[in-house]
Formats: sequence, structure tokens, C-alpha cells
Amino acid sequence: MTTTTAPAPLTAGTGGTHSHVAELHAIRAQAMAGPSEQATAAQHAKGKLTARERIGLLLDEGSFQEVEQLRRHRATGFGLETRKPYTDGVITGWGTVEGRTVFVYAHDFRIFGGALGEAHATKIHKIMDMALAAGAPLVSLNDGAGARIQEGVSALAGYGGIFQRNTKASGVIPQISVILGPCAGGAAYSPALTDFVFMVRDTSQMFITGPDVVRAVTGEEITQNGLGGADVHAETSGVCHFAYDDEETCLAEVRYLLSMLPQNNREAPPAVRTADPASRRGEMLLDHVPADGSRPYDMTAVIGEIVDDGEYLEVHEHWARNIVCALARLDGQVVGIVANQPRTLAGVLDIHASEKAARFVQMCDAFNIPLVTLLDVPGFLPGVGQEHGGIIRHGAKLLYAYCSATVPRISLVLRKAYGGAYIVMDSQSIGADLTYAWPANEIAVMGAEGAAGVIFRRRIAEAADPEAMRQKLVKEYRAELMHPYYAAERGLVDDVIDPAATREVLIRSLAMLQRKHADLPSRKHGNPPQ
Repeated sequence: MTTTTAPAPLTAGTGGTHSHVAELHAIRAQAMAGPSEQATAAQHAKGKLTARERIGLLLDEGSFQEVEQLRRHRATGFGLETRKPYTDGVITGWGTVEGRTVFVYAHDFRIFGGALGEAHATKIHKIMDMALAAGAPLVSLNDGAGARIQEGVSALAGYGGIFQRNTKASGVIPQISVILGPCAGGAAYSPALTDFVFMVRDTSQMFITGPDVVRAVTGEEITQNGLGGADVHAETSGVCHFAYDDEETCLAEVRYLLSMLPQNNREAPPAVRTADPASRRGEMLLDHVPADGSRPYDMTAVIGEIVDDGEYLEVHEHWARNIVCALARLDGQVVGIVANQPRTLAGVLDIHASEKAARFVQMCDAFNIPLVTLLDVPGFLPGVGQEHGGIIRHGAKLLYAYCSATVPRISLVLRKAYGGAYIVMDSQSIGADLTYAWPANEIAVMGAEGAAGVIFRRRIAEAADPEAMRQKLVKEYRAELMHPYYAAERGLVDDVIDPAATREVLIRSLAMLQRKHADLPSRKHGNPPQ
């Protein structure tokens, strides 16, 4: 690491103001350049951008205002007294994304490997406090080697201050973590406390204990990417919401996400004008969704047909694929969409799907984003693994999230909605403002085949032709209790609608609910299932 020293101070009374300004520019140029050209080249050789290059891609051109650029650590020992680079390895400040204020901090891996020390942490604490006070989103660009070992417990205390502020800001301002290099040990907990985590394949990793420790303790051999790479966290652990192949695409998508979020929990998400007519009919929906409830189809095509210009941002796309969570717009207004995915596991709810949807519902509710729920769910996934894994507890998370949500909530049954999964997926009974169904809907405790097998078990067993009797009783049960208008006749569905008119119905309904106000009972906080 190149030693960085400040220019010699001017002697009082010499040179005048011009000399002082020249000195300032020299110091600032040194801070802007970083430790050395070799360090920058090494960063680029890893396929990684520098911290300032990343900030330049994230924020509107020329909008970045840096804070505490000239901060330097005060630590001594282990050679630190001779290595006091400006910024202390983290760049902090604010700028704009599409004209709206955004606060940012970015680890500079070229300086101490981006490791966190006391001064480094204090800068982050300050910018987090500023973001919360200003009521604006905070984006962290993570590329650091963890705590600065030379500074000991002071570095650990710095992480504690970050975690405390992450928690304080949760649900108040959007917090986005972008992992652009290593993020190990305690450092990984800050992204886990934020609303969204982005990662870049091959160059970013997150883990609590690295491959060397894993090998020493368990004997398992694994690479850094195999242990905590982008695809692992996007597909297996669910830690990562978005994974991309390069930093440029990743940061462009962060900008897109910010365009869908409000500045804070006291504001509505930004609305935009759209040329997509509210009355546009979706005739393809009549053919895309099979009437036979056992046949799969792609729910994302349904979402694309309904929303403005077919554009949506899917959250956790690669994890728990049996449920879809997406941000989109309807008539220019941002909405959150939760939908079963019949193409994967028939769209059942399981442990991971429940957790994924619950966190998404909570995020939408925190930031005033209306919820649209599209149901085609055969129930909860049965099995010993699910029961022993706590499906009751995890399914209750989704139930709790919906029951607590005060934003406008609309649910639509496309085909089937059975048992407890129907209730949990924002049914009218747990507070949905409006509930609709398509003409082929089946809302029941369970499918007709299963229900008939339970209710008429003895009659079927005693029949001369059990299979013929079973088919007859299944047909009778379906005609009596599962016809498309059964729920509507009992007021459990507000209307049965033409699938092609879904977009218009949703837009009209959301417009009516735009000024919805709902109060929750006074309490310190709830105690949600864990």
C-alpha cells in the first residue's frame, strides 16, 4: 500500500489566499486519485471498478457531493502511523438519481482492502444519520475485507453502530446494499438488515466464515464463489435479491429500482405518465391460462399482460420460484404484485415461498406501495421436511404480513385457491379491500377429488364400481360447492370479471383506494412469527 502524506502546510502570512486554495486543490487531487495507479490497475484487473467509478455510474452525472473526503484515521501501531490515506478507505456523500436525492457510501478496496476502522465507520455513521434525517434512500457499495484487525475492538464497535442505524432506518427510508467484492464476517450483517441486496457474479461474495475456516472446522472443500457467490445467494440462500453479470448492469438496475421506490415512508412512490391505455384489454389471457387447474402456465406472462408496457422488476427471481414478487406500474402508479407460479411446484406455498412473499409484503406496506395478489394455489406443500422445517411458523409470517398491511390490497383468483393457502394469500377474511375472481375460479377447502374422497369414503368403498361412484360424487361436489359463483354468492368475492378486463378493473379499483387510510391499534410493536 502506498504511503499517503499531506503536502507541507504553508507558513502563516505567506502566499495569501491563492496559495491556500492551491494547497487545497493539491490535497483534493491526491484524495481523488487514490493511493496509486498500481492499486487502481489491480482493481481493474479483477474485473472491478473503483469506488468513484461506481458512484459515477449510480448517480446522475455531476451530482455527487462528497462528505469528509479529507478524513484520516488516528490509529497507531502496526505501521498505521505512517499510512494515513485520505478518505480512510470509504467514500461518502449524496447525489441524485433521476433528480431525487440519494445518499451513498462506497468502500475503496485500494485503501486497506476497504477494511473498516474507527474513522471509516464514523464516516458511514454520519452519512447514515444524514440519510435518515433528510428522508432519502441510502445505497451502500460494499467491497471490503471486514474489520481492520490493526484497530481491534474499535473496528467491531464501528460495525455495531452501522447495524443499529440499519435497524433504526428500517421501514423509514429505502436501504439498498450492492455487493461488489468481498463482504465477510460481521460485515455481511449490514446488507442482511437492508431492504434489497444486489450482487455481481464471479466478483462478489458474502459469507460469515470463509472457505479456509470451513475447511478447518468441517473438512469441507469449497471455493469462495461456491460458498457465498452471487448465484448461491440468489438461488439457494435467498440472501441476494438481484444478481447480474457485470457492475454496469447491476448499478443501472439499482437506479431502476430507486425509480420505483418513494424517498421515505411518508411519501408515495413516484408516478409517471404512461401511453399504455388503462382500458387496454388483455385478450391473450383467455388462452394463456388453461381452464384445467392441473395444467401449468407462466404467471409472469400474465403479469406482463396486465401492467404498463409489460414492464416489471421481479424481486428474488431465482429463489423460491413457486411464487413471484414484482414491482410494476398500473396507469403510472407503482404496485407490488404477489403471484403463485403454477410453472414451479404447481404454485404451492412452501417455507421459502412464504418467507419470500412475507418480506416483500412488509416492504411494500412500509413504503406505501399498493398490493395486488394473483392467486392460483393448490395449498401448502405437504411433506415431513416441510412440517419439520416449520411450515406452520413460516406460513404464519406471510399471514402476519398481510394482516398487518394497511396499504390498498386487491386479490384476484385466476383459477384455484384451496385451503389455508387461500386464506393466507390475502383473502377478504384477512383484510383485502377488494377481491375478484375469473369465471373458472375454484375456491374451496380442497380440490374436489380430495374432498369427495374424505366425505364419501364409505359410499365409494361400498359401491359396486368404486371408481365410477367416485367420479360421480366428485362431479356432484364440484357442482354444489366449487362452482365459479359460489364465493360471489356468499359475498366472499366482490365480483367475477372477464379476464381480458383485468387491467382496467385493477386500475379503477386502485384509483378508488388511493386515499385509503387505516389505523392499527396503539402498541410498541407486534411480535411476528419467526
